[in-house]
Amino acid sequence: MEDQLVMEEMYNGTIDPACLQEPPLALDVIKQLDVFGICLYSMLTFMACVSLLLYLEQCVYIYKKMQYPKKTTLIWISGAAPVISTMACFGMWIPRAVMITDMTSNCYFAVVVYKVLVLLIEELGGSSAFLERFSGKTFRINTGPCCCCCPCLCRVAVSRRLLFLLKLGALQYAILKTALSVLSIILWTNGNFDLADLEITGTAIWINPFIGVLTITSLWPVAIVFMNVNSFLRSLNIVPKYAMYQLVLVLSQLQTSIINILSLDGTIACSPPFSSQARGSMLSQQIMIMEMFIICLFSRRLYRRTYDPLPTEEHDNELNNKAVLQAALTEHDV
Repeated sequence: MEDQLVMEEMYNGTIDPACLQEPPLALDVIKQLDVFGICLYSMLTFMACVSLLLYLEQCVYIYKKMQYPKKTTLIWISGAAPVISTMACFGMWIPRAVMITDMTSNCYFAVVVYKVLVLLIEELGGSSAFLERFSGKTFRINTGPCCCCCPCLCRVAVSRRLLFLLKLGALQYAILKTALSVLSIILWTNGNFDLADLEITGTAIWINPFIGVLTITSLWPVAIVFMNVNSFLRSLNIVPKYAMYQLVLVLSQLQTSIINILSLDGTIACSPPFSSQARGSMLSQQIMIMEMFIICLFSRRLYRRTYDPLPTEEHDNELNNKAVLQAALTEHDV
């Protein structure tokens, strides 16, 4: 009899009213937690707090050991994982604030994208030293995410104008992403911004694709510089640093987008008091805390240390000349 009633409800399209409600309040979340939920929330909150405390201690170390302006750049970049983890923890406990916490994390990471480009230049001695080292040379620009499939693109001569355009390409994302996030929150408070509204008249369908274009446009200059200078910076562990930055990008942007899409089409089932969209956001926050905690531990090993200064170009030329001379003498002896 019960099975028949369930089948009739499914046939009639009966939906739990909680699945159509707004995300629950923080107090409602606490009341519905069982023993497993209390342990899970406590463990994730502990991870987020540890990530933040480790980052604050790392900031003190960087501030004391590093020189300006590199120390401010390192503090910004190494803070990506702890900031995202902290915001995800707030979003986990306060589901109705998820949009604000997500946009805060995304705005912070938009600045990190620009700071990664600045770090690559500063590790080579700054803009003047960068231009001096690569004067008369060319850069490949056929790299992701824009032109990795275009090997026919010609190389571009390094100049002050090129460096300005590369910086501008990364900086525009930090500025416009923040501005569009503030606009989205304003529209959201007025009921005009809804991620589930995919109608052509909705604001989300116009703002989000434009932000996607800005993201791709900002990642390209960073990839160009990294591809052309990483061989000079391997002694500074620039490859694993860049890998951590890319990993945070994929997890905080792509993974979150995939989970949101799955929740919008109902693949992630409703679980009262969470609707499908709210439950997808909750799962995204919980997964993000664990991932950012692990990344924070790995990043700490990369950034909480000092490196030997990078050899100058004259020193590299002397070593190359010595190597050529040694090879010539060896050949003459043979």
